[in-house]
Amino acid sequence: MTASPDRHARTMLPIPDRPPHGLTTYDAKDPDTAFPPIEPLLPPEGAPNVLVILLDDVGFGAASTFGGPCRTPTADRLAAGGLRYNRFHTTALCAPTRQALLTGRNHHSVGMGSITETATSSPGYSSLRPNTKGPLAMTLKLNGYSTAQFGKCHEVPVWQSSPMGPFDAWPSGGGGFETFYGFIGGENNQWDPALYDGTTPVEPPATAEEGYHLTEDLTDRAIGWVQQQKALMPDKPFFVYFAPGATHAPHHVPKEWADRYAGEFDEGWDVQRERTFARQKELGVIPEEAGLTTRHEEIPAWDEMPDELKPVLARQMEVYAGFLEHTDHHVGRLVDAVEQLGILDNTLVYYIIGDNGASAEGTLNGAFNELANFNGMAALETPEFMLDKMDEFGSPSSYNHYAVGWAWAMCTPLQWTKQVASHWGGTRNATIVHWPDGISDGGGLRAQFTHVIDVAPTILEAAGLPEPTQVNGVLQSPMEGTSMLYTFAEASAPERHDLQYFEMFGNRGIYHRGWSAVTKHRTPWVMSGGVIPAFDDDLWELYDGSTDYSQARNLAAEHPERLAVLQRLWLIEATKYDVLPLDDRGAERLNPELAGRPTLIRGNSQQFFPGMGRLSENSVVSIKNKSFSVTAEVDVPDGGVEGVIIAQGGRFGGWALYAKDGRAKFVYNVLGIQQFATEADSPIPGGVHQVRMEFAYDGGGLAKGGDVTLYYDGTEVGAGRVGLTQPMIFSADETTDIGQETGTTVTPDYTPRTSRFTGRITWVQLDVGTDDHDHLISPDERLRVAMARQ
Repeated sequence: MTASPDRHARTMLPIPDRPPHGLTTYDAKDPDTAFPPIEPLLPPEGAPNVLVILLDDVGFGAASTFGGPCRTPTADRLAAGGLRYNRFHTTALCAPTRQALLTGRNHHSVGMGSITETATSSPGYSSLRPNTKGPLAMTLKLNGYSTAQFGKCHEVPVWQSSPMGPFDAWPSGGGGFETFYGFIGGENNQWDPALYDGTTPVEPPATAEEGYHLTEDLTDRAIGWVQQQKALMPDKPFFVYFAPGATHAPHHVPKEWADRYAGEFDEGWDVQRERTFARQKELGVIPEEAGLTTRHEEIPAWDEMPDELKPVLARQMEVYAGFLEHTDHHVGRLVDAVEQLGILDNTLVYYIIGDNGASAEGTLNGAFNELANFNGMAALETPEFMLDKMDEFGSPSSYNHYAVGWAWAMCTPLQWTKQVASHWGGTRNATIVHWPDGISDGGGLRAQFTHVIDVAPTILEAAGLPEPTQVNGVLQSPMEGTSMLYTFAEASAPERHDLQYFEMFGNRGIYHRGWSAVTKHRTPWVMSGGVIPAFDDDLWELYDGSTDYSQARNLAAEHPERLAVLQRLWLIEATKYDVLPLDDRGAERLNPELAGRPTLIRGNSQQFFPGMGRLSENSVVSIKNKSFSVTAEVDVPDGGVEGVIIAQGGRFGGWALYAKDGRAKFVYNVLGIQQFATEADSPIPGGVHQVRMEFAYDGGGLAKGGDVTLYYDGTEVGAGRVGLTQPMIFSADETTDIGQETGTTVTPDYTPRTSRFTGRITWVQLDVGTDDHDHLISPDERLRVAMARQ
C-alpha cells in the first residue's frame, strides 16, 4: 500500500492554511453538511524522531570509542549499532559550531565568526543570525515536530542576554524550540549553574551538597520531556537538541568518577598520545598509514614539567576523564529512555563528541581557577598553591581546567587544539550516527569529509522535508551544507562535500578534494604578550589527505603551485561567506564602542531596584581598573538588618556590599584566592538611610588595589584596603543581584538561601570614575542619572 501524497506546501513556512471548498449549507443539521476533520500538522509519514547530542570541548582522541583514554560506553553502544565518522569537522570554537549546526550554514554566514563576547559590526562577526537563514528547529516545528533544547546556548548576542531580552535569538524565543531548559553563555558552574526555563531565570532544584550536578539535571529534564511528549503526542515526532555544556571547563565531576582513573595518567601526555595512537589503529578509526603528528615547541614535553607539579597535572587529567565518562553515562540514560519508549530504532541520533577540539585555554600548568588566566593573573596559582588544592580539583570549591599538554593529547593524532581552525586538531571531532531504521551497516566506519553544516540538511532529507524558501514571510537563502544521507547506505560512496573553508581568530584553512592548505596565525593559550604576525606573513602548509590522514607531512615545498591554487580558493570562499575582513584584534573587541556592537551600558552611572537580578557582566557598568562607589537607600527595621544589598560575581571572583550583624560590610574577592574585607564600626541605624561604599583606585595600571571607605548618610563609619583587583572579568556565568545573591556567593558570610536583605531597598546606584565628596546622592542627582540613560 503506497502512502498518500503529502498535501502540504512545505516550502513556505508557516504552511499556508487552505480553506475547504464545496457546498456551504445553511443548517448544520442538513445531511449535506460536511467538513473534513481537523488534523494536527505532522511531517511526512515515516519522518523519524531526531536526537542531536553535542558535547563541549572534547578532542578527537579523548573518547574510548575513537581510541581515547576516557571510557564512553554509551558512545561504544551507539557506534556498534550505527556509523562512526572519522572525518567530521566543526569550526574550532563553540558558538560558531552551534550556530552552524542549528542553521546548516557556515558560521560567518550566520554572523558567528567568533564568540558573542567578541562580536563586531562586521557582518560575519556580528553574532546576529540573518532572518534569511532560519534555524532548523523553526523549520521542524512549523512542519509538525515537537522541539526542545536542553543545555548550553551560546548564540545570544551579549546585549540581548539580560532578563529583558529581546529574546529573538533565545532558543524558545526565535530559535524554534518550544521548550528550553539550560543556560545562556559559554560555560557554567556544573554544581551551581545560572539556569533559564524558557526565558525565565530559575534556581537549580538542589545544591551540590544535596547531590546536584548540572548534567544530571539536564538529563532528567530531557527524559521527562521525551516521556511526556510520547505520552501525549505519540504520532508526532520530536527534535531534541541535548547540549550539556560538559566537558567545557570548569571540569566539575563527583570525586568517585575522577577516582576511577587514579594513576592512569602518571606517565604524562607524551606517553598517552602514543597509547591513543596505537589504540586508534587497533580499532580502525584511523587509517593504518596515518602518522602521529609531532609536538610543537610551544607545547612542553611531559619531562620538561616540574616534578613537584606532575601529581597535580596527572590529577587534572583524571578529573577530566571522569567528567567525560560521567557525561557519557548521562547521555546513556537519555538513550535508554528513548529505547524504553520503543522508538530508538526510528530515532535519528547524532552523537557529536565535541563542538571543537580539546581546550588549551587552561595554561601550560593547568588552573585551579581558569579565570586567573583570563585576567592575566595565572602567576597567583603557584605550584605550591596547586599542590595544596589538588584534592579539590573538580569539586564545588574549584573552577578548574587541565594543562595545554593534555588538550594536545586529547586531539591525537592531530596537530593543535580548539581555536586553531587551520589544523584538524581544532576542527575534527569524533561523531556517531545511529538510526537502525535508516542504517543497515551497524558498526560501520565512514571516511567521507563531512562538516557540522551537513547535519541540518541530513535531518531534513531523512524527514522527507524540503528546505524552506520562505520562513515567517522572509525569503530564505539556501543551506550551505550537504546532506550526509548518501553515506548511510554505502561506505565507499564518493564524498559530496568536497570544498570547505575554515577560519577562527586568523587561523585559517581550506579543504578541497582531499587536499588541505592551512596557516596557524596565533596560539590559543597566549592571552597577552607574544607577537602576532601580519596576515600576509603567515606561513602556509599543504597536506594530501588521500595519503596523510592527520596532516603529518607538509608538502608546501614540493607543490607550491597547488598551494597557491588553494590559497586563492580560500580567499574566494572567504569573500563568499563574509569572512573578510580578517580580525585578529584582542582587547579592542572586548570594548563594545571599539567593536561597534550595541551595549546596555551608557554613561558612568547605573541604577538598580529591588528584585533585579541575574544581570550578566555585560549588563552592568564595569567597575574594573577604576574608582567607583555604590550607594543604596535602605529602610532598616528596628531590630537591625542582614543580607545582600548588591553583589557581583561569586566564589571565584567578585564583590559584595551587604549587612553583617547589622553593620555594613564590603568584600572584594580576587579569584577565590584572596579576600579583602572592610566593615563599618557601627550598625546601620533604623529607618531610611543611605549606605555608601567608595573605592579609590590606586591607578598606575591594571589590577591595582585601592582604599575603601564606608558611609552612613555621608558620615564615615569604616575604612579598609583592597590589595589587588581583577582587571578583565569576574565570571563567565555568575551575575549581579540586588537584595540577595544567586549562584555561588562572593563571601562565606552568607549562603544564597540566607543572603536575602531583611530590610527594604529603595534603590541602589553604581557610579564609576567619579568623586562625590559629599558622599550623598540627592533626589535631583538620581533624576539626572536616570534621564542620562534614556
